[in-house]
Amino acid sequence: MTGTPPEYYVRLRDNGAAVFHIDPENRNRRIEMTQIAVITKQGDVKPHGDHTLTAADLAAVAKWQAERAEIDANRQIDDILRTVDHLNLTANWVQQKASDTDLDTITDPLLMAMHDLRQMLVKKQAARLTKNDET
Repeated sequence: MTGTPPEYYVRLRDNGAAVFHIDPENRNRRIEMTQIAVITKQGDVKPHGDHTLTAADLAAVAKWQAERAEIDANRQIDDILRTVDHLNLTANWVQQKASDTDLDTITDPLLMAMHDLRQMLVKKQAARLTKNDET
């Protein structure tokens, strides 16, 4: 590792995240990571073991949560835009390459997913338009 390590490190887990305090200055010249907290999927912060969270610990966790929320929101939009690309590529594949067997396999599930998405988009758009008309 080059440079100075951060004071905190957060490891994502299936059910949230684990928060570690980093100690780069120990007698063995190794970076030591001590778990200090757990962040639940709901965003609750719980001390790990008998560690008492300091104001600095809680501030670092809150900063990470805000940054992570922004990353996740950006990724979600990127994933959706990538889905638009996949739909375009799928249309091209259907037009140029799909066999009858391929079409038998994908038509119903794809049409249902597209129908569901269309309903949600139309519903949300109508709600936005109604809200804009009221203001």
